[in-house]
Amino acid sequence: MNGTTKFDLEERLINFSVLISDLVESLPVTISGKYLAGQLIRSGLSPALNYGEAKSAESINDFIHKMKIALKELRETFISLRIIKQKNYKQVVNVTDTCIKECDELICIFVESISTAQKNRYQQ
Repeated sequence: MNGTTKFDLEERLINFSVLISDLVESLPVTISGKYLAGQLIRSGLSPALNYGEAKSAESINDFIHKMKIALKELRETFISLRIIKQKNYKQVVNVTDTCIKECDELICIFVESISTAQKNRYQQ
């Protein structure tokens, strides 16, 4: 792409959702494994879906609201991933580390996007 890299947040969120799905399907079928899997599948896939809604927001306030929902879900996902890491499930160690890193980066992106939108809200 002539020396530039295109940043596509939607694609990145979809890839993150697939990664989370793979991790969930690898968790052990124990009481805690099933509970974490249920929590993680909901919170981990939600940001991509909420971002899709944010892209069709009816106003800047609606956009900010939907982005904040996605951010809350990312933060919940981050905590679930940290619990999984501490549980030290051998079958998901590598993918958990990858998910934690990506989730942290996505949180930073959403915080900045929300901040920028809030600043721009009053400049229109």
